[in-house]
Amino acid sequence: MKEQKSNTFDQFKLNRQILDAVADLGFTEPTAIQRKAIPRVLSGHDILGIAQTGTGKTAAYMLPIIMKVKYAQGNDPRVLVLAPTRELAMQIHKDSIALAKNTDLRIVALYGGAGMKSQLDQTKEGLDIIIATPGRFMDIYRTGEMNLKHIHTLIMDEADKMMDMGFMPQIRNILEIIPVKRQNLLFSATMPEKVEELSHEFLDYPLKLEVTPQATPVETVAQCMYSVPNLRTKINLLEKLLKSEDLSRVIVFVKTRANADNIYKYLSRKMEDEIRLIHSNKGQNTRINSMEAFKSGEVRILVATDVASRGIDVTMVSHVINFDVPLIYEDYVHRIGRTGRAKNKGIAITLVNKAEEYHIHKIEKLIRQTILIKKLPNDLSITVTPKEEDQIMEREIDLQKRKENPDFQGAFHEKKRRPNSIKKRSSTKGRRRKK
Repeated sequence: MKEQKSNTFDQFKLNRQILDAVADLGFTEPTAIQRKAIPRVLSGHDILGIAQTGTGKTAAYMLPIIMKVKYAQGNDPRVLVLAPTRELAMQIHKDSIALAKNTDLRIVALYGGAGMKSQLDQTKEGLDIIIATPGRFMDIYRTGEMNLKHIHTLIMDEADKMMDMGFMPQIRNILEIIPVKRQNLLFSATMPEKVEELSHEFLDYPLKLEVTPQATPVETVAQCMYSVPNLRTKINLLEKLLKSEDLSRVIVFVKTRANADNIYKYLSRKMEDEIRLIHSNKGQNTRINSMEAFKSGEVRILVATDVASRGIDVTMVSHVINFDVPLIYEDYVHRIGRTGRAKNKGIAITLVNKAEEYHIHKIEKLIRQTILIKKLPNDLSITVTPKEEDQIMEREIDLQKRKENPDFQGAFHEKKRRPNSIKKRSSTKGRRRKK
C-alpha cells in the first residue's frame, strides 16, 4: 500500500467524532507507527507491529478499530484487546475512552486485583470492546455470562511480554473460544525471533510494520551508567542522584519486590512526601493511587518493579534510574522508554555492579549502542563490599562464564592455577572500560 504523504489525521478518512477527539487530546500529526498501521488496520490486514514505547501504538490500533466498530450494537463484545499487566490494561482503557468519547461505544476493562463481580456486572450490561489481562478474561468467560461469538478483532499489546510472562497457555485457550474468522493485530516494542515464530500460530499472512530496528531505544533518551561496587554504595548513589534538582520526575526500577520495599523504606524516611512505591504485591487501590499521585506531579519519585515498566504513560518523566540491570534484556528498552515520551528529552541512568556487567554488555549488543560510563561523584560514600555479597557476585560471574564456556571450572580453580593472570586481566579490563 502506498504511503500517504499528508501529515495530519485527516489523511485516514476517520469520521468527525474521532478527529475531534484526537484534536482534543492535542495530537496534531500521526506518528510513524500510526501512519503505517491505521490504513492497514482499516483495510482488514493482520498486523505484526513493532515500535518503541511512547510512539503511539495504542492510537495506532484503537483509532481504526473505533472507526470500524462505529457505534454500540447488541450486548456482546466485538473486539478483544489483551495486555500482559493490569497497569497496561488500565492505561489502554483510559486512552481508548478518550479516543471514543464522542461515540456511544461501551469499552470495559477486565483485570485482576479488582472485584470480579463488578467487572462481571459491566459485561452483563452490554459492551463493544473488551480490554483485558488473559487470566481475568478467562475467569469472566468461565462464569458462562459472556458470549464471544461476535468477536471479529483480536489485539495483543506488548505481545512479547505476554509470552515472556508465561501467558501462552491462556492465549491458546482464548484462541479456541473466539471465532476463527477474525482480524489479528500484534503490537510490541520488541519482537524476538522466538516470539515472531509463535505469532505465526494466530496471524494470517501478516503485514510486518517495523518503524524502528527491534529493541532500539528512542532517540530522545540519553543513556549512561555508573560502575558501583555493592548494594550499599548503590543506595548512597541513588540518594545523591535523587537529591539533584534536575531530576524533576523520576522512576526508579528495581528487579525484585523485596529490593523495592527496602529502597522505598530507606528513601521515604528522608523524602517521605516525594516518593511512592508500586509492585505486584501492593493492593489495587494503592497502586492506582500511587500512579495517579505520580502522574499529577504530587510526588516526583516512583519506585517500581518491571510490572510497571509497561503501562505507565507519563509524558514528563525526566529520568529513569535502573537500580538493578534487568535480566530480560528487552525490559531495559521498556524501562527507559518511560522517559523521552512524546518527543520530550529524557535521561536513563543504570547502576551496575561487577556481576551485572555481563548483562549490560548483552543489552548494549541488543540495542546496538554503547552506553556511556560516567565517573562516580568524588564526594560519594563508597562502602566496603561485605564478604557474603562479594561471594554472591563471584558465584554469579562463574555462572556467566560457564554459560559462555561450558569447560570453565570456576574462579576457585582458576585462582589456584593462575593467581596473577586473573588480577592482571581484571585490571586491564578496568582500564579499558574507563576509557
